[in-house]
Amino acid sequence: MQAPLFVRPLTADERAALDAGLRSARGFTVRRCHLLRASTAGQHTTAIARTFRCNDQTVRNTIHDFHRGGLAALEPKSSRPHTTRATFDADGLEGLRALLHQSPRAFGKATSLWTLELAAEVSCEQGLTRRRVSDETIRAAMAQLGIRWKRAKHWLTSPDPTYLRKKIAGTV
Repeated sequence: MQAPLFVRPLTADERAALDAGLRSARGFTVRRCHLLRASTAGQHTTAIARTFRCNDQTVRNTIHDFHRGGLAALEPKSSRPHTTRATFDADGLEGLRALLHQSPRAFGKATSLWTLELAAEVSCEQGLTRRRVSDETIRAAMAQLGIRWKRAKHWLTSPDPTYLRKKIAGTV
């Protein structure tokens, strides 16, 4: 069993900020103010959790955040990861570009059009990524390459030296 956890004694400014926070437009701030005030009143974390229909650990996290950061604990923090690592390195991006300029049929697929999901699947099969990535990851990687993706694409080019002229003329 964990030892009881309570909020440290509040200063007058902190008490005023908690009272003001109860009238905030942000639900996050209001909830945290309620939890902290209940702890100040001497309620145990389990009783507070039961009263406000949340997890006991939520109450403990709120109290710990308040002890660490003071009134900054009343503001929501970003849920974005602190660090991200690139799925595709520079070689992987160029490999993706080269992959997309080939037909999916060359990789044993039953279609000739690339979709983001199909590109993710084939890039994993070809070793461009260590694990299967999402279609959003492929879209972001393509954005790094300067390629905008809106729909399934086929980027086949012909070895015919007059292919571009024929394509522009609309005879291909």
